[in-house]
Amino acid sequence: MIEIKGLCVNFGEQEVLRDIDWFITPKSRVGLVGDNGAGKTTMLRLIAGIEEPSDGTIVMPKGHTVGYLPQDLVEIENVSLIDYLKKHAGLESLSIKLRKVEHELSLLSEDSSVLKKTLALHERLQREFEAKDGFSFEVKAVQVLRGLGFYPENDSIRLTSEFSGGWKMRIALAALLLSRSNILLLDEPTNHLDTESMEWLEGWLRDYKGTIITVSHDRRFLDKMITSVAELSAGKINIYSCGYEKYLTEREERIERLKAENEQQKGKIEDTQRFIERFRYKATKATQVQSRIKQLEKMEIIEVASTSKNIKFRFPEVPRSGLNVLTGNDISKAYGDKKVFEGLNFSIQRGERVALVGVNGAGKSTLLRILNQSEPPTKGEAKLGHNVKRSYFSQESAQNLDYDHTIWQEINNTGSKLLEGEKRKLLGAFLFSGDDIHKQVSILSGGEKSRVTLLKILLSKSNLLILDEPTNHLDYETKELFHKALLEYGGTILIVSHDRAFLDNLVDRVIEIRNGQLYNYPGNYSEFIEKREKQIKEKAEVKSGESETLVSEKGKEQKRAEAEERNSLYRERKKVKDKLKPLEKKIEEDEIRKEEISNMLCDAEVLSRSIEVQELMVELNEIENALKENYEKWEELVTELK
Repeated sequence: MIEIKGLCVNFGEQEVLRDIDWFITPKSRVGLVGDNGAGKTTMLRLIAGIEEPSDGTIVMPKGHTVGYLPQDLVEIENVSLIDYLKKHAGLESLSIKLRKVEHELSLLSEDSSVLKKTLALHERLQREFEAKDGFSFEVKAVQVLRGLGFYPENDSIRLTSEFSGGWKMRIALAALLLSRSNILLLDEPTNHLDTESMEWLEGWLRDYKGTIITVSHDRRFLDKMITSVAELSAGKINIYSCGYEKYLTEREERIERLKAENEQQKGKIEDTQRFIERFRYKATKATQVQSRIKQLEKMEIIEVASTSKNIKFRFPEVPRSGLNVLTGNDISKAYGDKKVFEGLNFSIQRGERVALVGVNGAGKSTLLRILNQSEPPTKGEAKLGHNVKRSYFSQESAQNLDYDHTIWQEINNTGSKLLEGEKRKLLGAFLFSGDDIHKQVSILSGGEKSRVTLLKILLSKSNLLILDEPTNHLDYETKELFHKALLEYGGTILIVSHDRAFLDNLVDRVIEIRNGQLYNYPGNYSEFIEKREKQIKEKAEVKSGESETLVSEKGKEQKRAEAEERNSLYRERKKVKDKLKPLEKKIEEDEIRKEEISNMLCDAEVLSRSIEVQELMVELNEIENALKENYEKWEELVTELK
């Protein structure tokens, strides 16, 4: 059990958490909810041991291991993906030690004075390696990586620096899931996942046997995953022993009940204060007056959680740009031998609201960085039109804020000509009101930093917004406010977002990146989905670069040629599959034998026979070399099937 008692957190004069008691039983699945800035991320970091409370204690269960996924971009060492995962799981150094001891054992004679000591060391390392699933780690790593949308056959050997910010967050999530932690603290785990990866993660978490505490603005994810809700509000915590949807109902009922109790309490306070004022100086009532004063001093004020803020506003007019706002001419991008896209040509005109879509890894974020001129293309160029002033938001944009400034100072640095009252009104629309505007940026939550960054962009008098997943750290209400702001925005928008509902009545054109090429679809997001599904149904296979707006009638020769091509492809795939079957059987047999030898080398009776140990070590080395070679062959054959 995790025991939290009397927990208090203050940032300067700002009281974030106040005298919190919370007991989390083993295998709990808790959704930690609350407004942005309520202290959700702070609470996770406290439980993870990253931050210290101002007061109070957190007692963790004995023998626990905590895995923490932050919502902000994490620093990842620049090594190959598989090496990073091994290192994070503690296997890299352990594997090196094992190999060293195994080499030493192969050189020792049966009567060596250090044989017994070396064998004991090998047994201890072997057990530790086995306890961390060392022998099956790569198989499990492939499963997790594939579930999160990677292509392990290619991606596992890529350097982590080659991946975008969103994919680095997936790498961090993969490392966490492979870490064998018995307590998982997840801060917005679905932010960088597509639908398929989300569904896979939900399945993985359902099978997980440990404790889960998660922060998420994804209502669907919470309702599927959690069995209780911990709500942070006004520095306090309220526990609901139910799923998320039922919590919403119970919360409203609780607020209504508290409102009634609050009104009753106000009436009682007023009556008491009137009594005190009336008889304060009457000697015969002195005892009663003092009793009433003490009652007021001891009375705990019933607080009612604030409800959603419905603030209407209009953003300032933006300067008029030329008709052609953004043009791409023959843009190509490659990282070494890996081509992302090639020969992209497009034009975006004044006032358009364009969604850029595509599967993960298609190059959406890369293209936006090129259009923002924060990354050069391999070939071609992007041109801004006449009088175009752009603003760019990405997953890393919050890092550009001055952490020594307050929110108010950051907003004033935009150069906006708005009056102070108008700025306060806009800050209120983005849920910064009263003294909140004087919070220092360094103590803000991820969601609050994103809101400050977005607000700065909308105040910057730019007439072109290039937005990469702008809603990732926004709660439902703030997302609605931002959506309304974009609908009223007078400039041009190019946006990447996995939020279908957000895009649907915002955009009037969709550009899809597919197989390194662009395809244009006039209309909103739902119309794009409908057209794509129709195209997929009509065409079994679409050639890269082929125009998808006209479907010509196929002649008999073309149909015959396509049929022959499909048959040829089938024959080639069958040949590969025929090679795969015996290879996979051999790999399976070698893995079984490898495990048998590993178990034998942990047996005290076997370890007492040095000659047999040396023979087993030689056999183990041969099997590991064969497995390495056969896994490489397997990867090549699987790649051919794609």
